[in-house]
Amino acid sequence: MFQQYDVIVVGAGHAGCEAAHAAATMGSTVLLCTMNMNTIAQMSCNPAMGGIAKGQIIREIDALGGLSGIISDKSMIQFRMLNRSKGPAMWSPRSQNDRMRFAEEWRLALEGTENVDFWQEMVTGLIVNENKVIGVRTGIGIEIKAKSVVLTNGTFLNGVIHIGEKQMGGGRTGESAATGITEDLRKLGFESGRMKTGTPPRVDGRSLDYSKMEIQYGDTAPEKFSYLPSTTTLKTQKTCWITYTNKDVHETLTEGFDRSPMFNGRIKGLGPRYCPSIEDKINRFAERDRHQIFVEPEGWNTVEIYVNGFSTSLPEDIQYKALRKIPGFETAKMFRPGYAIEYDFFPPTQLKLSLETQLVENLFFAGQINGTTGYEEAAAQGLIAGMNAHNKVKEKDPLLLKRSEAYIGVLIDDLINKGTEEPYRMFTSRAEFRLLLRQDNADLRLTKIGHKQGLASNERLELVLTKEQETARLLKELHVLKLDPETHNEGLLKLETAEIREKTSFDKLVRRPHLSINDIASIDTNFSNTLHTYSKDVLEQAEILLKYESYIIKEKAIADKMVQLENYRIPTTFNYSQITALSSEARQKLSTVKPETLGQASRISGVTPADVSILTVYLER
Repeated sequence: MFQQYDVIVVGAGHAGCEAAHAAATMGSTVLLCTMNMNTIAQMSCNPAMGGIAKGQIIREIDALGGLSGIISDKSMIQFRMLNRSKGPAMWSPRSQNDRMRFAEEWRLALEGTENVDFWQEMVTGLIVNENKVIGVRTGIGIEIKAKSVVLTNGTFLNGVIHIGEKQMGGGRTGESAATGITEDLRKLGFESGRMKTGTPPRVDGRSLDYSKMEIQYGDTAPEKFSYLPSTTTLKTQKTCWITYTNKDVHETLTEGFDRSPMFNGRIKGLGPRYCPSIEDKINRFAERDRHQIFVEPEGWNTVEIYVNGFSTSLPEDIQYKALRKIPGFETAKMFRPGYAIEYDFFPPTQLKLSLETQLVENLFFAGQINGTTGYEEAAAQGLIAGMNAHNKVKEKDPLLLKRSEAYIGVLIDDLINKGTEEPYRMFTSRAEFRLLLRQDNADLRLTKIGHKQGLASNERLELVLTKEQETARLLKELHVLKLDPETHNEGLLKLETAEIREKTSFDKLVRRPHLSINDIASIDTNFSNTLHTYSKDVLEQAEILLKYESYIIKEKAIADKMVQLENYRIPTTFNYSQITALSSEARQKLSTVKPETLGQASRISGVTPADVSILTVYLER
């Protein structure tokens, strides 16, 4: 009935979709297994993509040849570039999306991807022979053989939904939990844990009074995620709104604390620190009189509203009563209550940097099974796991992105070396080279890598090469052209910037904090005429490179030093227990994580610089 596949992907969420598309596009035969074909790429929580650091990840996925950016563009209803008031290292694209269109676009894309087959059924176990995975077992007893397996089970592994004192098995509202895989993995020697996440109630937008809320518009000149010209920017956008909780809301919520699974001990899993439930917020920040609520439409043609900031597992009657005390929600009608969900995860320190497990060969983990939270983090892991599953099957070296190359590299490096005791979330502060890892240059950083891997198209590569050439041409032009004080000082004064005393090159003037390339063009007619030959992306790239040149050079120098440590390879059979000069904690951590390079070893929690020096001596011998 079934052929032997190169790659079986279990789960069709954000991680599974990217994994299946990547492996298939690179040339592997892929079977995507899901419990429900109608919920492929479901946006289980908020209908949005990107955000601080997460937007950079979507751009990186797109640059490598993944689909999350393209799908986001096609289903977008609003776009905002966050942190524009800060430096370019902090700029983060975010879109509000049409939930139904997002899932539809992903399914259509996968159905249009050659080499992808589908199977709708629960996978209940793995077939492992001599510590090598060779297939999966389904709920009705079918065995499907494969050369590699990628597990992207999301919140479904032994999932339990909590609403007040009510508990029910499930991986998502209306969908059953997945059983069997956790038990198989434990038998194979894997360590597992429990985590929890939550979601807010959904309400009927027709029952809200928007006049009592603040309007949140999208950008006046919206951008997009994908570097490809095949997707377009929005011509019209949906509006979002902001409102706030108050003391009355908080008092009502506390009435249900005795029935809250979070406070009465029913929930044992570790919850997300940076996306807490509303009851957690009013408990931890009792001094605050109000908390922000984002009122987000679920799509172009639906009245359903996502109440962002009101995630809760309180009893549904308390949720309803408290909601109606929020300004604008006085007559709100609830479509469904919020809930918390507990699920199994596997500490990611049990993985290699390729996302292949250490215990079982050809088995890869991606997404929430690794203790992460967020669509973007899951999609990034799925992309890398899918690419590396293909590489393993085809006997090629794995793709390992460095911390200085991509936020995706930071994400995976953090997970493998530090593990996580709570759902991991990406922030710009986690990246020490964030000035190099900007959202505007993800294509320049990663498209050549994606093309070499066989994922990014020839079109992508040609676009990047053109962008590089045009940026270099503009920088050269800015260096050669000069402003004359006699001719241009009046224009400079109008721009509220200092006069010049001698002929000054354009690039020196662009380095001034409040002066842009377009400002220079406004006082030099000849340059203004030639400026139209450059794209907006090239202008932005050149300006950033000039204004932050010294900082970029400094970061690159530090990154290059780090690469030297990455070049020290550590044999997989290296016996740390025999090096008595290492601290006992270092011996234990190194033996557990099994770092592949000295650079990776240096980032493991508990391994000191002295331990790294000792290890260097032994490796050089």
